[in-house]
Amino acid sequence: MSEKPQKSDAKDYSKTLFLPQTEFPMRAGLPQREPEILKRWYEIGLYEKLRERAKGRDKFVLHDGPPYANGNIHIGTALNKILKDLVTKSQQMLGFDSNYVPGWDCHGLPIEWKVEEEHYRKKGKQKPDFRDSAAMIDFRKECRAYATHWLGVQREEFKRLGVIGDWDHPYATMSYPAEAQIARELMKFAANGTLYRGSKPVMWSVVEKTALAEAEVEYEDYTSEMVWVKFPVTSPAHGALASASVVIWTTTPWTLPGNRAISFSPKIAYGLYKVTDAPADNWAKTGDLLILADALAEEVFKQARVASYEKVRDIPGDTMDAIECAHPLKGLAGGYEFTVPLLPGDHVTDDTGTGFVHTAPGHGREDFDVWMANARDLDARGINTAIPYTVDENGAFTDHAPGFVGKRVINDKGEKGDANEAVIKALVEAGKLLARGRLKHQYPHSWRSKKPVIFRNTPQWFIAMDKDIAVSGKTRSGDTLRARALHAISVTQWVPPSGENRINGMIEARPDWVISRQRAWGVPIAVFVREKGDGSAEILQDEAVNARIGEAFEKEGADAWYAQGARERFLGPRANEDWQKVDDILDVWFDSGSTHAFVLEDPVHFPGLAGIKRKVDGGKDTVMYLEGSDQHRGWFHSSLLESCGTRGRAPYDIVLTHGFTQDEHGRKMSKSLGNTIEPQAVIKESGADILRLWVAACDYTDDQRIGPEILKNTVETYRKLRNTVRWMLGTLHHYKPADAVAPAEMPELERLMLHELAVRAAAIRKAYQEFDYKTVVAILSAFLNTELSAFYFDIRKDTLYCDPPSSLTRKAALTTIDLLCNAVLKWLAPILSFTAEEAWRMYKPDAEPSVHLTLFPEGLEKLRDDKLAAKWEMIRNVRRVVTGALELERAAKNIGSSLEASPVIYVADRDTLMTLFDTDLAEVCITSNYEVREGEAPAAAFRLDAVPGVAVVVERAVGTKCARSWKILPTVGEDPEYPDVTPRDAKALREWKALGVGV
Repeated sequence: MSEKPQKSDAKDYSKTLFLPQTEFPMRAGLPQREPEILKRWYEIGLYEKLRERAKGRDKFVLHDGPPYANGNIHIGTALNKILKDLVTKSQQMLGFDSNYVPGWDCHGLPIEWKVEEEHYRKKGKQKPDFRDSAAMIDFRKECRAYATHWLGVQREEFKRLGVIGDWDHPYATMSYPAEAQIARELMKFAANGTLYRGSKPVMWSVVEKTALAEAEVEYEDYTSEMVWVKFPVTSPAHGALASASVVIWTTTPWTLPGNRAISFSPKIAYGLYKVTDAPADNWAKTGDLLILADALAEEVFKQARVASYEKVRDIPGDTMDAIECAHPLKGLAGGYEFTVPLLPGDHVTDDTGTGFVHTAPGHGREDFDVWMANARDLDARGINTAIPYTVDENGAFTDHAPGFVGKRVINDKGEKGDANEAVIKALVEAGKLLARGRLKHQYPHSWRSKKPVIFRNTPQWFIAMDKDIAVSGKTRSGDTLRARALHAISVTQWVPPSGENRINGMIEARPDWVISRQRAWGVPIAVFVREKGDGSAEILQDEAVNARIGEAFEKEGADAWYAQGARERFLGPRANEDWQKVDDILDVWFDSGSTHAFVLEDPVHFPGLAGIKRKVDGGKDTVMYLEGSDQHRGWFHSSLLESCGTRGRAPYDIVLTHGFTQDEHGRKMSKSLGNTIEPQAVIKESGADILRLWVAACDYTDDQRIGPEILKNTVETYRKLRNTVRWMLGTLHHYKPADAVAPAEMPELERLMLHELAVRAAAIRKAYQEFDYKTVVAILSAFLNTELSAFYFDIRKDTLYCDPPSSLTRKAALTTIDLLCNAVLKWLAPILSFTAEEAWRMYKPDAEPSVHLTLFPEGLEKLRDDKLAAKWEMIRNVRRVVTGALELERAAKNIGSSLEASPVIYVADRDTLMTLFDTDLAEVCITSNYEVREGEAPAAAFRLDAVPGVAVVVERAVGTKCARSWKILPTVGEDPEYPDVTPRDAKALREWKALGVGV
């Protein structure tokens, strides 16, 4: 029977359908809605409620790595803070007391440099003379004010990201209690014997006038002068080499006045070579005898423009230490009259250069190590082992470099000075230059001034890596800071695991920790010293003096150290002794490395973190550090050393690292390239939840990419998630908890969806536990878009909209959707914090005041039914074949809606046939009717290779179109009271009428 046409006076049954109803808008309007939600969080005291709710739970504390308070946040900072919020929110919902206290690093060069720039350099004013205590304190107040301003700005920007934390009580390294504790931490190193003042080559910024740590340096392309230099052999033991020269190669000619030795390798094959032909005007002369590594001789002679040469004899590498040389600048301005010994060094190779390394112990770490390793033997040979101070803080040669005093290596602007050319000229005049050239290579630059640094010998304060640590005045052999740190690394969880190898290698190879800076804004090295006369100093050990310092800093801040009369005040009765106050400040990395000491251990100022008892101490609490991968050499590193030196263990149990943010093409973001993405702009246009979704979806363990197209895709992902949530909320408008159906009484389709929910619950919980947020996003996106929207909801819309209120299937579907919505909103909450909160208030207006106060759903594993899932795997495969056949018919315009079809399904396999026996495939495939036939299908039937044994022929549905549900069935008209609908719809209409709604 053909479909009857609709009459013009047909009734409008749309108002009798249980269509979704919700105030949750399709258009998110996040830029406007999110601030309203933020305001509500603070009105209800969400952070305080989280702490109250979590009392008694095991603690999971994410200790905040302090950003510098010196400018607006950028996309990398936003990613970092959002990641931290993902951790704290998800761990809270996993059942922990997951507290987060935000913090700021407020001392050091980043802020001091900005204050100098804005208050002095731009205005052409001279920086104050810090020998005047009043000027020093005034300048420090300017730095404090600058940091306070930006701390406030950044706090509001971080809050706008949706990050929940104790924003009213953050920590700042410049707070008085923090400055006091940082000073006390330093005193602990003085007490355990690892703090010392020594003379070593350190990286020095001429522009910034201070020593720098490795973490404050970045490597950039730089073009250096390179020279090959002859050191004449003088040792009588090698009379045959009396007229020969050892040749070195260096890219820092300016360091040659500081040369005191030549390093070689006993493993390298060396030879004595003779120049047999060279141009008359050449620096290399015919007849020159040169000692070189065999593997490098050819390249050296090429650089020296030697026409021909010959090897005279082999010189075994293990005999090189018997050779002594003269300095190539001997006699210049009456200097350089000392012997230059040859010393073995593991760093010497025959890959580049000459096989020998010019060794200036005042200008390089390896040079220093080799020199000091041989110092005792050198003293015995009558060689002076004192390390010269050839370059001052301005990058100028001192009188320890005769003939070059005042020449600049680098000038105040960070540009090359005249030192290199002066040294090269002197080498030419002395006849000791063999060749010269230029080399473009990676060279250390200050990451703030972006100018090259130099290595220079200067008195600095260090913490020893390999000295046995004194505990209660006693030491144990091998109990060093390095050994403690390496052990602590091995018992820490690293996410990703590759982080362990990275920091392990850094700790294994690192030198003693230089902790002093020659600046003004920071915590002073608050100790008193007595000079020993050899560059070292005795440190005063007096608990009463230390207590006075700590108490003063607690009340007045570290400015107290610089106040008039500070020495007498702190020394008290000992002021008449010859103890001197140290005025260097601490490396800012020591500050931030000490934050655990006052944030995690100070119950007075941070009561929310009181009582932490970590697993390493026999407790159940966990502390995580989370920063970018560069912090393996920064905050992770300094915190590890500080805590291991004072407490014998790491300050953390878990360390999570993320990569850096690049543009869509994998390029570093740069304002000059115009490829930066500002988080403030994204929030203004799309909302913070879009940024949060981008962060959660990316692989943070590697470098991430962001740009207009990526954000566009993120917005589309968000739209789909939001629309699915919106549909669930709208459908649940008709749900009454009293009508809930027990899972055991539900139809198979609902039980299947609860099984799928349970499977996702286990996977999502595992992903959150493992900090794998991209997997959470992938699971939820696929679940909501594919399993729910495109499958379950699509199938159940007819039942939900059209079934009578008494329908068990409809009640079961509503119960299932309620369980789904409850779980989905909780799982989304750490990621889409604003959207989940907005939806939750509409979903549970009378329940918890915030979704963030809830826990992830538990107990869902009992809903698993693997046998049912296996059965429905087969049914869904059949559905795929039917759907494919319907799509072809729709494309051919043979049908419009799938309800116009009645597919004939041919099934060859008996087991498949029996599985389909009790399944309403019309409902599953969203058709008006269907038929299943056993056996082979006609050749023209639709098939899918992936589903063998199943084929479909689409026929048109027979019957009349129901005016309410639009199904085409022969039963339409069987009910005389409602002749234009199916009996099912007629029943629904009677129940509507009985409810007093009327039709």
